[in-house]
Amino acid sequence: MNYSSEILKQKATELGLDLKVTRPVDSVDKLKDYIAKNYHASMDWLANDPEIRGNLKNLWPDGVSVLAFSMNYHNLKNPLERLENTEDGYISCYSLNQDYHDVFKKRLKEFARWMVSEFKDKEEDIELKVFVDTAPVMERPLAQAAGLGWRGKHGCIINRTHGGWMFLGIIYTTLDFDQDEPIKNHCGSCTRCLDKCPTDAFDENGDLDARKCVSYLTIEHKGMIDENLMDMMGNRIYGCDDCIGICPWNKFAKVTQEIKFQARPELINPKLEDLLTLDDENFRKLFTKSPIKRIKRDRFIRNVIIAIGNSNMAKYIKILEDFVTNESDETIIKTTDWALRKLKNNTSDNKNIKVEIA
Repeated sequence: MNYSSEILKQKATELGLDLKVTRPVDSVDKLKDYIAKNYHASMDWLANDPEIRGNLKNLWPDGVSVLAFSMNYHNLKNPLERLENTEDGYISCYSLNQDYHDVFKKRLKEFARWMVSEFKDKEEDIELKVFVDTAPVMERPLAQAAGLGWRGKHGCIINRTHGGWMFLGIIYTTLDFDQDEPIKNHCGSCTRCLDKCPTDAFDENGDLDARKCVSYLTIEHKGMIDENLMDMMGNRIYGCDDCIGICPWNKFAKVTQEIKFQARPELINPKLEDLLTLDDENFRKLFTKSPIKRIKRDRFIRNVIIAIGNSNMAKYIKILEDFVTNESDETIIKTTDWALRKLKNNTSDNKNIKVEIA
């Protein structure tokens, strides 16, 4: 039996969600092309079983309708202004409070429980699966097909209401609901997102090479980062918002009403010098419930040291020299060596070094 999706959308709105409905789409070939170019870098999970990851029907043949959800996480009006504060670490907007995997998935599970209750008298068997970026599902092609927004040149979903500040989630079900239609792409000739990328991570086709992406480098990449890339990372210590944040459609976006996504003040402009002093216990305490916690202290400190090396501030030379004497992690030691060389070279060349006068 086919059902109207209107009652679903009303419930989604009550839960602070946007919802559109579609059917499974086939993205297998595009995913395979991406993997063949090694653009997935060390994310081997992305390369595993592309036939399943690229088509929900191959994951679960009994499924019929794809409920594509989005949740607004816009929390700072002008987030990219923080890139100008070289003494501060830049943390991506999506990580300025609680982990969206937990928050969003709980909301979708609440929706799923309501849905089973709502339709149990109409259907003998109701089955569904909930996905929030933790299973082999490509949410963006599904969100685009459902009409939650269009796919920008940076690969992210954009719409007129939230700009690009959206988390995506999926409920795949055996129930048959009316489908929504995709919407027109409104990017036009604009290439601001591609031009803004600090490491030029997009190729000539607009595909993102994760091996150059600052979000990948600061979150997923383990060990040393190429020195040429470190030079371009600025003060970004966890993630990067450049391609989303520069989009003109963001001017229509309203700040999220979800308190768990609103920016924690202490994470908006954290001082690099303070972050460098974090031991494992204090790191875990500061980032409780945050997605940052999962990369652990050493990888985070590596990112902080890179930002310090890019700061052009002579005061950090002595701070790093003292800091590294107590470190045993090889990557931290090598990254500190790079940062010291860069700071000292800038000092000797007298290039834009900022010196604080007491």
